[in-house]
Amino acid sequence: MLRTVWRYGLAVLAVAVALILTQWLEQYTDITPLFYAAIVISAWFGGMGPGLLAVVLAELAIDYFLIPPLYTFNLGPKRISFLLVFGILAVLTSWMSTKRKHAEVALREARDDLEVRVEERTAELRQANETLRERGEALQKVQTELAHVTRVMTLGELTASIAHEVNQPLAAIVTNGNACLRWLGGVTPNLTEARQAVERIIKDSYRASDVIARVRTLVKKAPPRSDLVDLNEVITEVLALAQSEARRNGVHMKRQLKDDLLLVRGDRVQLQQVVLNLIINGLEAIAKSKDSVRQLSVSSAQDQANNVIIAVSDSGEGLDSANLDRVFDAFFTTKPDGMGMGLAISRTIIESHGGRLWATSNMPKGAVFQFTLPADGENAP
Repeated sequence: MLRTVWRYGLAVLAVAVALILTQWLEQYTDITPLFYAAIVISAWFGGMGPGLLAVVLAELAIDYFLIPPLYTFNLGPKRISFLLVFGILAVLTSWMSTKRKHAEVALREARDDLEVRVEERTAELRQANETLRERGEALQKVQTELAHVTRVMTLGELTASIAHEVNQPLAAIVTNGNACLRWLGGVTPNLTEARQAVERIIKDSYRASDVIARVRTLVKKAPPRSDLVDLNEVITEVLALAQSEARRNGVHMKRQLKDDLLLVRGDRVQLQQVVLNLIINGLEAIAKSKDSVRQLSVSSAQDQANNVIIAVSDSGEGLDSANLDRVFDAFFTTKPDGMGMGLAISRTIIESHGGRLWATSNMPKGAVFQFTLPADGENAP
């Protein structure tokens, strides 16, 4: 009720002010402009109803106070035509003012609604991004755990080979220790031979320690790192671990490593796992083959774009051309007791390092697994 009174009261007040100002400025201005202003104000702030009221009041005020004869509502033809034109224009002015007001209000409401929707959508996107980030971290954690399990399982398959690698230097230590005692226990101690025996003991001790250190590095569970890695050193370490397995299967392992190979940046343990998995797969493929040629080759090279290329070639049974891409799918395996995760994890590791892993057929027999990694820019020529 108060709002209605204010709206219509504003129309009365506006017309009254327009009348007073017009009478005061009558000799300087026309009689209609201020009344149009009063109608616009009434329609803008009050709406169409107060605007029409202002039109009626303005016509009455003009007819009674400003058009001769004054103070009478005597409607002659000229007076009627003037008031008719003024009334039509005043109604149009009121209508246009009301529509403009409604348009501005609607625009402001639409803008406010848009801001609210943008804020809601932004909040939803922020929540979605947070959820994706959490899921990505969870997926990364699961992949790390799975990679660790795969490494441990691979080393479990190499248990006999690792034990043999450790037993060899330990047996040599015992032999050289006994020899040293004999050289020192003689009537005339042979210090030269005893010294050489002790040197061999020290050398074999380092050899056994290196084997254990390599195994501990692969078994250790640690977050991914980004270090400068020499892939030639990685290949040499992994070949040392797999040497006994190769001898047990009668496989000759050949290495063709490029001198001054560029360093790559990545996680050394993960890259060891990839190379170890490819070598073990090659040895197992050769073990199943009945061919007389039993050779596994590991090579390193660089291309013109300074990408480091590692290739593991075997003379095993080879891969079916239809399975060249499927071998990297999770849970796909050609082994009766395989999990089908080794190559899938290897590809994930290589791609996370910005590289690519693929398989091709070897000539005349076998398979070739290759991967590329970008060289570290600071060490590239």
